[in-house]
Amino acid sequence: MIEKKYQEHAKMLETIIKIIDAMGIRIIEMWDRHVKVLLPLEPNVNHIGTMYAGSLFTAGEFMGGAMYMASFDYDRFYPIVKAINIQFRRPAITNVTVEANLSAEEIDAIHREADAKGKADWEMDLEIKDEAGEVCCLLQGIWQLRKA
Repeated sequence: MIEKKYQEHAKMLETIIKIIDAMGIRIIEMWDRHVKVLLPLEPNVNHIGTMYAGSLFTAGEFMGGAMYMASFDYDRFYPIVKAINIQFRRPAITNVTVEANLSAEEIDAIHREADAKGKADWEMDLEIKDEAGEVCCLLQGIWQLRKA
């Protein structure tokens, strides 16, 4: 479920970067401080019939921008990605999902630091799961909120 106030944001995020749209990445849940994304197997199949590693990476990296829209003041700040580390644990042979949550306290602390210093990092540890709920990838990311 995408909360009504985020429906336009979700559509924009899915289409503004052309490769995201071409991969078929879709936001399937979005509300305050929560995002869940679906990456379909097609058209992301590699030469051995499993999901392409670059698409899995992209789905995880995409979460930074999506979480930014669900959590931060986008009139005053913008996000960048600083670092991503991914571990491929098992081949993905179905659609996959990835979801993230940030607490109100985390958001407040990041906002305060960005206000004071002009920027603030936030980290997310993500699990990319197949349709059976099996973890295919672990992803650790650092994103940064910057004053506009």
